[in-house]
Amino acid sequence: MHERPVNEASVLAAALAGPAAGRRRAACRPLCRRPRRAGLGAHRQLRDPLNFAILYVFLALGLNIVVGYAGLLDLGYVAFYAVGAYCYALLASPHFGIHLPFWVILPCGAALACLFGVLLGAPTLKLRGDYLAIVTLGFGEIIRIFMNNLNAPINITNGAQGITLIDPVRIGDFSFARTSTVFGIAISGPQKYYFLLVALAALVIVVNIRLQNSRIGRAWQAIREDEVAAKACGINTRNIKLLAFAMGASFGGIAGGVFAAMQGFVSPESFSLMESITILAMVVLGGMGHIPGVILGAILLTGLPEALRYGIEPLQKAVFGRMIIDPESLRMLVFGLALVLVMRFRPAGLWPSSLRRRELAEATD
Repeated sequence: MHERPVNEASVLAAALAGPAAGRRRAACRPLCRRPRRAGLGAHRQLRDPLNFAILYVFLALGLNIVVGYAGLLDLGYVAFYAVGAYCYALLASPHFGIHLPFWVILPCGAALACLFGVLLGAPTLKLRGDYLAIVTLGFGEIIRIFMNNLNAPINITNGAQGITLIDPVRIGDFSFARTSTVFGIAISGPQKYYFLLVALAALVIVVNIRLQNSRIGRAWQAIREDEVAAKACGINTRNIKLLAFAMGASFGGIAGGVFAAMQGFVSPESFSLMESITILAMVVLGGMGHIPGVILGAILLTGLPEALRYGIEPLQKAVFGRMIIDPESLRMLVFGLALVLVMRFRPAGLWPSSLRRRELAEATD
C-alpha cells in the first residue's frame, strides 16, 4: 500500500509552518447571490472586497487543479499571478509606450503563465510532498525578487516602485475606469468590473467542471491517490502532471491581468508568500477538489476578514468608548483561530465532495 501523497490537514500545516508562518448550479450559486446583497448602489467598501473575492475565486480554482485534483503541493502559485499582472502592465501602460487592448493581452498573460507553469513543473516531476513544497515556494520568491530587481541595467519592471498608469479595461469607447450611464442607470467602474468578473468566473467554473469530469481530470485524481498504480494503468504521469501545472498557472495569469487592470498599478509587494498561503488556505478550508467548496473558501476568507476590519472598530467604541485592540491585529487573530478550528473539526474542509468525505472516513477507520 502507498500513502496518499496529500491530505487536507498536512497541506495546510505545511503551508502555515513556512517562513511567513446540478453541479454547475451549485458551483455558481455563491456568485449569483452576491449582487442582491451588494446592489448597484453598494458602498465602495463593500464593492471592492466583493470584486477581490471573485478574483480570489479565479486563483483558488486554478490552485485547486494542482493541489485538489493532482495532489501536488504548490506554495509558489502567486508567481503565476505576478506573471499575468506584469504581462498586462508592460503591454498596457506608458512604461514601454505600448497600449494593447485588454482582450489581446489577457490570453497572452494566460499563455505566458502557462509556460512558466511548465517551466516549474518539468524539473519537479519526481518530487512529492514537502520537497515539492520547498521548490515551489522558492520559485514564487524568485519571481517576486526578479520583479523587484529587473530595473537595471534595462528598466523592465521599474523595480520596487512598480508600474503605474496601467490602462483599464475598454470596450470601444466604454471605459471601466469611469462612471457611465446605460439606459438611464449610472454604473460606476467597480460595478463594471464586478459584472466582468462574474462573467469570467462563470467561464472559469464551467472549464473546471469540464476538466473534472474529463479523462484528464480522472487521470489527475488517479495520480493523487496513487501515482505508481496510475502509471501501471498506462497513464502518462509526466505529461498529466505538467498539464496540471500549466492549466492551474493559466488561471493565475488571467487573474493577474484582471488585477492589474482593476488596480491600475502593480508592484512586487503584491505577490508575497502570504498571498500563496492565503490562496492555499482557501482551497483546503473550502474543500480540496470540490469546486463549490473552493468557491466558498475563497469568498469566506476574503469577505470575513474585511467584515471584521470594518465592524470591530465601531463595536469597540460602542462598548468601551475607545479602541482597546487594534482591528488589524484582532482580524489576523480571528483569522488564525478560524483556520485552527476548521482543521480540527472539519479536516476535509467546510464543503468537501462526497468522495473526499468518504475517503477521509475510510482513512480514519
